[in-house]
Amino acid sequence: MRDSYKVLSLALISVLIIVYFIGQGLNAQNYAFFLSLRLPKILAIILAAVAISTSSLVFQTITNNRILTPSILGFDSLYVMIQVIIVVMFGSMSVWFIDAKINFLISAAIMSGFSMLLFSLYFRRQNSNVFTLLLIGIVCGSLFSSVANFFTMLLDPNEFANLQNTMFASFNNVNSDLVYWSILPLALCLAYLYRLSNKLDVFWLGIDNAKSLGVDTHKVTMQVMMTITLMIAISTALVGPILFFGLIVVSLTRQMFSRYHHRFLMLASSLLSIVLLVGGQWLIEKVFAFDTTISVIINFVGGGYFLFLLMRNKFD
Repeated sequence: MRDSYKVLSLALISVLIIVYFIGQGLNAQNYAFFLSLRLPKILAIILAAVAISTSSLVFQTITNNRILTPSILGFDSLYVMIQVIIVVMFGSMSVWFIDAKINFLISAAIMSGFSMLLFSLYFRRQNSNVFTLLLIGIVCGSLFSSVANFFTMLLDPNEFANLQNTMFASFNNVNSDLVYWSILPLALCLAYLYRLSNKLDVFWLGIDNAKSLGVDTHKVTMQVMMTITLMIAISTALVGPILFFGLIVVSLTRQMFSRYHHRFLMLASSLLSIVLLVGGQWLIEKVFAFDTTISVIINFVGGGYFLFLLMRNKFD
């Protein structure tokens, strides 16, 4: 099947599964109530799916590595540490933790500020190597995780129970105002990456080839990294950490489609991630009856798939 037909099929499946997810069980008496709950949830799923899949795809292009995701920079660990510190300092019943809008602004601002500071200091050097940046991200992620674990051990069990809900991604209690706040910045980031898509196509050939073809690799890397981190900061603050999901979606996208153009791959990976996330949320609600969260399933499947990719690359 041609790639264009595959994308059309994915688009049709995504529309059908979204319509089914929103419309199941609706009637003339209850539609207003259920739509007020389901529309923000489905919008949050779409925003998170597009942000994570696109950022993971572009991140793999910049690093020229198909088994890396932005989670290697430690943003999921930073998010958890922020929540832990808020609970330790102000308590789990404080407005800083309970109010979704304030918590969203604090988390997004700190994550964006950290990444901007890190990148602005690191990319001052013209001969900076992106793999050194990845090592710094791994160290920072380990530090954030250790700090979060240390303070978690000091928490009261009741405080920890309240905190635990924020450690896993969930679309069940998404604030509708935050969803609408996130649309514009994510759309601007996505449009900017689409604008850079031609340079990203060249970047996938390798950094040396990109330089020889006239691409300012240092500048493009810095621009893309800052855009990616802003998208990840917003999506993580909105629904929680599910960055491992990007590895699954991007790998499946590259296996399904033979084209290398990033505009096409961004669209394809976004549609595939929407189908998987909406389908996964339906399983959580209807099959597992909310006994687990979608991030648990993603981490379980993603971990196995990651090992499969490593073993396949080793034998290849």
